[in-house]
Amino acid sequence: MSAKRPPAGAPDKNTVTRVYEVSQAERLRDLCGPHHRHLAFLETRLDAYRLRAESQGGGIRLDGAEEGVSIAILALADFERRLRNGAEPTEMELDGSLQAAQSPSRSFSGLKGLKKPVTAMTQGQAKYIELLAQPENALIFGVGPAGTGKTFLAVASGVAELQAGLRQRLIVTRPAVEAGEKLGFLPGTLEEKVDPYMLPIWDALRELMGQEQMERRMQRGEIEVAPIAFMRGRTLKNAFVIVDEAQNTTVAQMKMVLTRLGRDSRMVVTGDPGQVDLPGSQPSGLKHALRILENVQGIGVHHLTALDVVRHGLVSRIIDAYAAAGES
Repeated sequence: MSAKRPPAGAPDKNTVTRVYEVSQAERLRDLCGPHHRHLAFLETRLDAYRLRAESQGGGIRLDGAEEGVSIAILALADFERRLRNGAEPTEMELDGSLQAAQSPSRSFSGLKGLKKPVTAMTQGQAKYIELLAQPENALIFGVGPAGTGKTFLAVASGVAELQAGLRQRLIVTRPAVEAGEKLGFLPGTLEEKVDPYMLPIWDALRELMGQEQMERRMQRGEIEVAPIAFMRGRTLKNAFVIVDEAQNTTVAQMKMVLTRLGRDSRMVVTGDPGQVDLPGSQPSGLKHALRILENVQGIGVHHLTALDVVRHGLVSRIIDAYAAAGES
């Protein structure tokens, strides 16, 4: 698929030049990025097509193999659409647009009704969002390594259903298991000890609905974030329930929380089977559930991979290196 560079000085008949026109100077600056960093990113990612990109007048001039230039134009158009919808002009957003442009057969899904638009950055995330949107799946497992967006997208889906009035409550729970740290030595009640571990959830909620609305819905009991021990004995009706860090549940805890699902409720279970922090040789409730429930009707399972990591590009390479070494 990659194009070979012609010998030095030889004309390349396959090279084309096109200009992606941008009507607003401010939008052009966002598309190019600070110090034209976004254009350099496009060149690096599409180097196999000998792509060269530069700001020129009221647009972006693109030179290179015809296929590469076409991909760049599609990526810039998608990037500009995201910016119009309120997305931040970041390299991460551009990367999502580039992946969408290179996979035109599947449009990347998004979640609406949120303070900040949420759009899938990868094909894996797009499939995950589509699975979350299917009402026939009352229980969904979203598993994969850190940085794949499995928890954030689950929270975004829950907030969207809460905002739309499809669910009366959003409940997020996780086991109180430390990753190499000891909660018992921390001062305070169990809730106070666990609260720092819930920070990613609070951050996601603030980003998706704003601090004021989040606090208002919490006061009305519409949003609850609590350790998994608090789920025992309850029936969770008309709620969107998220079980986060589920790889650290025991088999008994997983069975307990799954059977809390009440009428008109949906549940999303997220976790990384490769990052189990349970003490001793206790089996992971997530691994056990995936083994016995994957083919049960009404349950959807989606596996995200290192290809879906949307943190620093180095993170996916670190994950691959650990996998190659046979270490979790």
